[in-house]
Parts: sequence; structure tokens; C-alpha cells
Amino acid sequence: MDFSLGEELEAVRDLAREIFTDRATPERLREVETSPDRTDTPLWADLASAGLLGAVLPEQDGGAGLGMAGLAVLLEEQGRRVAPVPLWPALVAGLAVAAHGTPRQRTKLLPGLASGDARATLALEEFGPADPLSPRTTAVPDGTARDLPRWRLTGTKAVVPAPDGARHILVTATTDAGPGLFLAEPDAPGTTWEFAETTTHDLSGHLTLEGTPAEPVGTPGDGTVAEVVRHAFVALAAVQVGVADGALRYAADHLRERAQFGRPLATFQAVQHQLADCYVDIDAMRVTLWQALDATAEPFDAADADRAALVAKWWATEAGLNTVHRIQHVHGGIGVDVDYPVHRHFLWGKQISSTLGGAGADLERLGDLLTAGTVTS
Repeated sequence: MDFSLGEELEAVRDLAREIFTDRATPERLREVETSPDRTDTPLWADLASAGLLGAVLPEQDGGAGLGMAGLAVLLEEQGRRVAPVPLWPALVAGLAVAAHGTPRQRTKLLPGLASGDARATLALEEFGPADPLSPRTTAVPDGTARDLPRWRLTGTKAVVPAPDGARHILVTATTDAGPGLFLAEPDAPGTTWEFAETTTHDLSGHLTLEGTPAEPVGTPGDGTVAEVVRHAFVALAAVQVGVADGALRYAADHLRERAQFGRPLATFQAVQHQLADCYVDIDAMRVTLWQALDATAEPFDAADADRAALVAKWWATEAGLNTVHRIQHVHGGIGVDVDYPVHRHFLWGKQISSTLGGAGADLERLGDLLTAGTVTS
């Protein structure tokens, strides 16, 4: 497998790194954490004007066609600076509509997403030990509207990321034909929101649906939900690689500068072993991430892609949390100071480690795939 990025992806990485480094400063992060919607809107506009939001979308929809590989590069740079913009839910939603939406749905959502004028988000999680591939939220057909089948959604979605400012929501729900993906409006009849602050200081929303009208994206039971969940797993893994790598860089700088007993802390063997473990874990996270991206590139085998995505997510969940925990520990007392930058990396790593299920849930799903030898949906 070729791990080199290539010219286009290197350009995305370099431009994203420059923007995030310039804009996502610790001072700016503190400012956004106390804002009403907890999203850095000017940064989002900068990413759009630089073409980074549209870069992942297909060329036929005005993008550069870089897909999940481009998104992974962008998300890793975001994670490195823990920049408060809802990239992964918005762009995974955009890729789903680009791949499975009708021409009208693509026209409705994708130009605004690429320009930064309109965001989308994903409603994949539910309360309790719910498998995102088997949502408890239900969808029933309700005739047609504008020559499109119309459905009604009923259920509760938990921790919908960054709903404030989102114009569209992609909701997973179970139908008689299997799980389906549906496009709904956040203020549609039958929607009720309860906003909740997350570990990372983002504002999420618990969404209650009571007969909410929605349009299908793709056909229920056709594997669209499995693809979206797979992409979400890979996207979360990409963010976590950046979060862990950014935290490690803070630790290296801190230990070089701080001395004890007349020696830099970086020269103590116990500390070196801790950071060596972090380095190895981050390398494994990055390798499994790109293995998953390679497995999901066209043409691909769905079973192989699902297994690779779960392996990447498990490494991001388990090793990512271990890394940010070790790094906070080697910072000593300053590591738990909420005004010190590395604390944000710990919070991000902690939240990502439980999004769409923790390490135990990942291993259970992976075990089911390995023993069944087929994709379950």
C-alpha cells in the first residue's frame, strides 16, 4: 500500500495546516468556547473560501473530487489544532448526498456546503447501547411530494453534532426494508430539540421526531446507512490522529523546556518511555486509518471496508484516548489546567473515544463481522 499523499492531498494538507495554525489559536479557541453556538464561523468561511470544503465533493457537484482521502487529510489538520468547526458531520453528510441523493437533493445541499453558506449535520446516535446500523428511530412511507417519496420519522436521536446553524439533517431510521437515510429540515413539523453541552464544549442537540416529514437519500435497505456509518468511523479516526499528534507536540515542547533536578524532563527515561508509547500508538492509528481509506476506495468489497473502518476506529478510540491521557499526565499539574492548550486535546480525545460507541462496542462489532464473514446491516 502506498502511504504517500500525492500532490493534490499534500496541497490540501499544507493549506489546511496554514489556515488552522493562523486561525485556531488558543486565544481564539477560548473566545469560541464562550460564544452562543460554539462554532468558529469566520474559520468556517475561511475554509470555504480556500476551497477546502468543496475539495472533498465530486467534480460534477462543483468540488475537486478528493473524497474521503481529502476529508481525512483535512480532519487530521483540524484535530491537530482542535479547531471548533463541524467538519466531519457536515462533509460526511455531503458525501452521502453526492453519492446517493437525487439531482434535486444535490442541488439543494451541495453548493451551499461548498460555499460555506449552508451546513448539514448527521443524526446517527441514539440513547442506550444502540448500534448505529440498527436505529430504533422508525420511518414509514407517507405518499409523495414533488414526485419524491415522502416518509415520516419517529424516534429520538442523541448528541446530534452542531445543529445550531445547520440547514439540513441526515437521519438514520429503520424501515420494513431495512435501515434508511433520510433528509429532514431541523425546524420541520414534529421536531423538538434539547441542546446539550458536550465534553469538548460543543453544543449538540438531542432530537425528538414525532412524525417528522423527510425524503429518502438512496433507497432504504440498499446499504447507504452502512456506507455513511463506515465513513463516520473513518472520519472520527482521522480527527483523532490529529488530536493525538497535536497533543504529542505540546508534550515534546513542554518536556524540553521544563527542568527538574537540574535536567530537562525530556531526558528522564520514564518520561521517554511514555512518549515512545504515544508515538507508536499514533503511528498505528495513522496506518490503520489509511488502510481503511484504501479499503473504501472504488472498487471495494463492503465486508473488507467495514472491517478496516472498525479497526481504524478501534485504534482511534483505544489508543487515541490512551495517548491524550498519558500526555496530560506527563504535563503534571498544568495538564489539568483548563486554560492550558493540551487540556483541549484531552477533552477532544475523550469525546471521540465514545462517539458512535466505545472500544468495547467496536470490538464486538468487529467480532461479529469476522465470525459472520459478511456485512451486517
